[in-house]
Amino acid sequence: MLSDIEIAQQAKLVPIEDTAKLMGLNRDELEFYGKFKAKIPLNVIKSRSSSDNHKLVLVTAMNPTPAGEGKTTVSIGLAQALSLKGRHPVLALREPSLGPVFGIKGGACGGGYSQVVPMDDINLHFTGDIHAVTAANNLLAAMIDNHLYQGNELNLDKDRILWKRCLDMNDRALRSVTVGVGGGTHGVTRQEVFTITAASEVMAILCLAEDLSDLRERLSSIVIAYDKSGRLVTAGQLGAAGAMTLLLKDALAPNLVQTLEGVPALIHGGPFANISHGCNTVIATKASAGFGDVTVTEAGFGADLGAEKFLDIKCRKAGIWPDCVVIVSTVRALKYNAGIARENLAECNPDAVSAGFANLARHISNMKNFGLPVVVAANRFASDSDDELAVMEENCGKLGASFAAADIFAKGGKGGLELASKVIAAFDSKNSGPRYTYELSDSVETKITKIATSIYGAAKVDILPEARAKIDEFTARGFGNLPVCIAKTQYSLSDNAKLLGRPEGFTLTVRDCRLSAGAGYIVILTGSIVMMPGLSAHPAAENIDISPDGVITGLF
Repeated sequence: MLSDIEIAQQAKLVPIEDTAKLMGLNRDELEFYGKFKAKIPLNVIKSRSSSDNHKLVLVTAMNPTPAGEGKTTVSIGLAQALSLKGRHPVLALREPSLGPVFGIKGGACGGGYSQVVPMDDINLHFTGDIHAVTAANNLLAAMIDNHLYQGNELNLDKDRILWKRCLDMNDRALRSVTVGVGGGTHGVTRQEVFTITAASEVMAILCLAEDLSDLRERLSSIVIAYDKSGRLVTAGQLGAAGAMTLLLKDALAPNLVQTLEGVPALIHGGPFANISHGCNTVIATKASAGFGDVTVTEAGFGADLGAEKFLDIKCRKAGIWPDCVVIVSTVRALKYNAGIARENLAECNPDAVSAGFANLARHISNMKNFGLPVVVAANRFASDSDDELAVMEENCGKLGASFAAADIFAKGGKGGLELASKVIAAFDSKNSGPRYTYELSDSVETKITKIATSIYGAAKVDILPEARAKIDEFTARGFGNLPVCIAKTQYSLSDNAKLLGRPEGFTLTVRDCRLSAGAGYIVILTGSIVMMPGLSAHPAAENIDISPDGVITGLF
């Protein structure tokens, strides 16, 4: 069996201007990054308007397991299948972070015969967007420390600096460091924390900004520190917004690539959903509506995180709403949620599939409560039996969700034709329009409680004193009407990664909260979420190599 990288290397890619033609674009409307990558300038995007019959498909998933669900693979395979059905789809996906690529999770280009290509470029430096986010983030950090050193005109409290440096790599040694050691020309000594770039507020801002002016305004609104009188100080007051915007100017334009079957794909932005909002850029998602008749996009991790934030934060901000939700699941993931050991997941066990269905059932109910038609996509593996798939289909039917087994990894678009048919049929379902989990006028505590109880299934919420004090402070300062972005484990509906299935009666504990004024929401931290991941005992980087003639190996 060929690896993903081997399949991608054997693919016959068409020049990117030919892919652009499928979207009604000519080569003069592109900014080329080689033969197979290009950016679409914002002025070109503004000249296009979406058709009245355009449809938006959100692809999400049940809670991820070590067995892997393949949400991005299904998104790509679905788009390819829709193309085979005579539609004109455009993918709108997130960019991979180098942290997972060299860590343990892997890349974000799909797999098998449902990939976006060139996958090696996309998984590595791509067009430099994530590096631009890192640079803009760290320029602000450098200007803060320089301001402290140069006399501190803004009277910043060095012990209450809120802005953190970032790096697009898993490096646990940077979770807590001391900067300015030695004093003098080395700067002001203080404690510092690094986050991974995907968790930077700059990344969240890039993905929510509508245009260059909106980007600059959001960057200017970033809260960087308290002054010694307890007032909040912003990046705009420091004079950093203009230079940060300049660093992000090119990154704001969406990246155009193709799937293995030639479907156009806009790969743009890459925030994680367990610690950020988990959605690709608003610009790419809205632009795709002017370039095709169906947009297939995805939200990060499980529907409790990515889909909730897509609907309650991104859709509310962008004025969009899906016409259909696809929830990706696997037979193996259901068995894992029933307590079956990972090494035994390939064994036929319909009873375990039924027992583990409770996790998927929660996500189906949640999406239907948003008023959205739901199609469950069973990402099929070779070990799946017809009996196990039949159990999945029967249980989905009981909840009013359509079901389709998708063999898109092995067969590409042809393996997703049934799924595409179910999605097209769902377009005709009654869609009541936006139905959010909470109102912006609700208190911050009420917003958290509504998400915890109605989405996660918690019995109650416990807000620890430090977090409550910050919530009260942010509310008093006029930020109480912002959405909330809950950071929690992706592996469970609860804030405890070990609680699989459909936990009930648990308490969601809020241990801290942070203001992301530029992104336009309050981050609520639960559980033991860390903002800078570490590498495993045997990271993927150990198996990645390149030959003297430039052939890459080990990249999935």
